[in-house]
Amino acid sequence: MTAPEPAAPESFVRGARVEVVGLSAAYGRTRVLDSVRFTVEPGGWLAVIGPNGSGKSTLLRSVLGLQSHEGHVRIDGVPTTGMPRRDRARLLAYAPQLPVLPEGISTLEYVTLGRTPHRPLLAAPRRHDREVVADVLQRLDLEPLADRLLVTLSGGEQQRAVLARALAQRPRVLFLDEPTAALDLGHAQQVLDLLDRLRRQDGLTVVSTLHDLTLAGQYADRLTLLARGRVVAEGTPADVLTPAALAEHYGARAQVVTGPDGLAVLPVR
Repeated sequence: MTAPEPAAPESFVRGARVEVVGLSAAYGRTRVLDSVRFTVEPGGWLAVIGPNGSGKSTLLRSVLGLQSHEGHVRIDGVPTTGMPRRDRARLLAYAPQLPVLPEGISTLEYVTLGRTPHRPLLAAPRRHDREVVADVLQRLDLEPLADRLLVTLSGGEQQRAVLARALAQRPRVLFLDEPTAALDLGHAQQVLDLLDRLRRQDGLTVVSTLHDLTLAGQYADRLTLLARGRVVAEGTPADVLTPAALAEHYGARAQVVTGPDGLAVLPVR
């Protein structure tokens, strides 16, 4: 007999604690990350920032097990080494900056792929899966695009679809590589506002890279600054986003202004 399906989409489960200890990675003989260490508490938002080439994307891929590395990654104290891929996909979701998008499928079908870890192998989407997907499409304003072929969407629309697929996994930790890179200002704010609501209301843990330092200073509660593959500063946005640090590690002249919703980094001529 088939078990009854849940009547409605489940809420996002509480976020998990992420510990990274002594993580190092290399491409051939070129070391990209050197003994990186950080901790994100459940429901926290850590933004990894740093100049181009500092190792931000490699760090996310290493934590997710997509890049060979040394060191340790623990989720709620449990090492991810040796964790079955299916179990890991139920805990962790990833939205890459440059995803490989399949041809010939609709936005709806693509987002539904996010439910794969939660249903039996080769099983069709259940009612519960469809309800979760519908909820995510509504949250990300993708309902009008549900039947459009994924490859016909604009860059910003595709970016939202990638995020929607990750959210459809109902993860405990969401990893995002430059989630606003292809978005205009309005959609960037909408996406970050949504992520902020999810972590505050449902406890979702977020780890992201962010190129825009003002957005990092206004949305993340903690920052990790990478330079040449090492952590050179870590703490609250006020601790990390200082004119001295921006000059030393970005080679930038900038003023850091405190506003009602966080910090803003303003270039100075």
